[in-house]
Amino acid sequence: MATFLYRLGRGAFRRRGLVALLWVALLFAAGFGAASAAAPTSGSFSIPGTEAQKAFDLLDERFPGMSADGATARIVIKAPAGAKVTDPGPKAEVEKIVEGLKSGPGKDQVSSVADPYQNQAVSQDGSTAYISTKYKVSGMELTDATRDALKVSGKEATAAGLNVQIGGDALMTAPKTGAGEVIGILIAAIVLVITFGSLIAAGLPLLTALIGVGIGVSSITALANVLDLGNTTATLATMIGLAVGIDYALFIVSRYRAELAEGRERDEAAGRAVGTAGSAVVFAGLTVVIALVGLAVVNIPMLTKMGLAAAATVVIAVLVALTLVPAILGFAGRKVLPAGQKSRLFGKGKPEGVALEKKANGGTRWARFVLRRPVMVLLAGVIGLGVIAVPASKLEMGLPDDGAQPVSTTQRQAYDLLSDGFGPGFNGPLMVVVDGDKALADSTVERIKKLDGVAAVTPPTPNKDGDAAVITVIPKDRPSSTQTEDLVHEIRDGSGDDVLVTGATAMNIDFSQKMNDALLPYLALVVGLAFLLLMLVFRSVLVPLKAALGFLLSVVAALGAVVAVFQWGWLGSLFGVEQTGPIMSMMPIFMVGVVFGLAMDYEVFLVTRMREAYVHGERPGQAVVTGFQYSARVVVAAAVIMIAVFAGFIGASEQMVKMIGFGLAVAVFFDAFVVRMAIVPAVLALLGHKAWWLPRWLDRLLPNVDVEGESLRKHLAESSQGPDKDRELVNV
Repeated sequence: MATFLYRLGRGAFRRRGLVALLWVALLFAAGFGAASAAAPTSGSFSIPGTEAQKAFDLLDERFPGMSADGATARIVIKAPAGAKVTDPGPKAEVEKIVEGLKSGPGKDQVSSVADPYQNQAVSQDGSTAYISTKYKVSGMELTDATRDALKVSGKEATAAGLNVQIGGDALMTAPKTGAGEVIGILIAAIVLVITFGSLIAAGLPLLTALIGVGIGVSSITALANVLDLGNTTATLATMIGLAVGIDYALFIVSRYRAELAEGRERDEAAGRAVGTAGSAVVFAGLTVVIALVGLAVVNIPMLTKMGLAAAATVVIAVLVALTLVPAILGFAGRKVLPAGQKSRLFGKGKPEGVALEKKANGGTRWARFVLRRPVMVLLAGVIGLGVIAVPASKLEMGLPDDGAQPVSTTQRQAYDLLSDGFGPGFNGPLMVVVDGDKALADSTVERIKKLDGVAAVTPPTPNKDGDAAVITVIPKDRPSSTQTEDLVHEIRDGSGDDVLVTGATAMNIDFSQKMNDALLPYLALVVGLAFLLLMLVFRSVLVPLKAALGFLLSVVAALGAVVAVFQWGWLGSLFGVEQTGPIMSMMPIFMVGVVFGLAMDYEVFLVTRMREAYVHGERPGQAVVTGFQYSARVVVAAAVIMIAVFAGFIGASEQMVKMIGFGLAVAVFFDAFVVRMAIVPAVLALLGHKAWWLPRWLDRLLPNVDVEGESLRKHLAESSQGPDKDRELVNV
């Protein structure tokens, strides 16, 4: 592989004009496709195999036109102190809201609007009422006109002195992440300038990463409606594509500069950089693709599509690193080097091909420190992460509702008004679907009324044919509470296959359970396949095992930190956490997928350099030092960039986005700085030659992918005897 990639990199360097033109053409083609395509919708959402999904499917069949999975909104109205919503003045304002929603802008997407005075939606003390509005499409598919009409529906009532707040998923919009991305890119630029000491070298990884992400995201946008990808799919692709795109280009550019420092000609340096660091990029990319494609194990179509789309963006990032990066290095010439090094390598009177003397750097000094005290460093790292991981044992998963919104939002205020006026359970009513006649529906109502966690049960509403009915159950506790979850299980346990529980609350419970059930199979698949891949790369059993165990330790520690901050509230004010609650059910699998890919990037790039030194004759300890000498600075820079990108999302107002940003930033910090930079060299120092042990029978079975470039070295040695030994430097 190394020889093939060497030829690819050198060829891209020499034919840089053609290569750059092809990538620019791809970018314009993808951009044109995205601009020509219709605006993407939210995409269909389903959870196959769950009771909530079966109930929705039954509702679509027996209650056509009901739009059971459509968006909902609740306009909560509270009268001024001393007044009631049943008084003539407030009542007239409430009726105006009802009429406006029925006949105003966006009425075509409205399925039904319930008058609170006819539907017993007035509190016992008369202070509060709520209007339930049902839409024909999901919250993400509502038009701006419909959503704006909902937002201004209570404007006149507010002016009249009423407190009007709006809750429900009808106000849901795609999380806006642009600010976080901009902050991350700015910090990445600063880190790259510090790392490379050259504006050209710093800008190159950013430029190529943005081109790769541009092609990937534009392609997703162009195909969104055709493949039912939805408008949130591009978010994950952007995050991952930007992360790996910068990392991979950073690795290639760093190795290119190192080859120049060894005295190589520029086309030769580009070829060797792609042949060696490029091999690491290919296998690092494969681990990320495995982690993302593995999301199919969860069996939720939306997640599967998101994973496949993000994996395609990673493949593009790998191809960009192997071809476009060396091409742009050809255009950049000597400007990728800092001024001081450039003058030493190519200064007046300095012959080409003279290597710079190797000097100890921070990575070298740190590696030597670890080699002197491996047991202390290993214990400190493992115990430290172990302590931070303890809260993960108390992990409670769920999906955030309006009660998790900041107190300044109308959704949170509507949630609180509804809880105060009617009880917390009114924020998460359960929908019980009965597949049977009136007698079965009536007996189901009587049974549910006897359960402890029930606040109210409505009479059954039959369908036109009388062979199905819908019952609304109001729990006593808030939607995300364990008591409400227990109530859902109680109703289900006492029913047969003809009584199903659904609704947003039940769907969230089923979604969380499905994610929880899929976590271990997903871990086994991703870690198992990556273990085999790393065994192929490193020709070792213990090094991949150490990599996998270290990753698990960093992820569990990161989950512990997330639980401590977002579930327990420790240091919550520091991160803007206004409401503690269950951890988002997607968080563990999401963290495993994203962090695993990035962790293996650092593992492959760092340890491949060590493996290369070891294969070329260095002793195990010296190979660790060599690996850190050449790779530590780049890995640290890559990790700081990723932490900055993810930490930029902590400032978001959405609790979900905030949690994802915090969790990923902490996980990358733990994995890069504690596991890869401390635990890994400590373990390798203790193992010595045993770290690279591979049974002979397994060695014969595994194909030799030559990531360390041994076959490339032989190929170049043989080529130097051939007719092209006097190859001249390609000048720009």
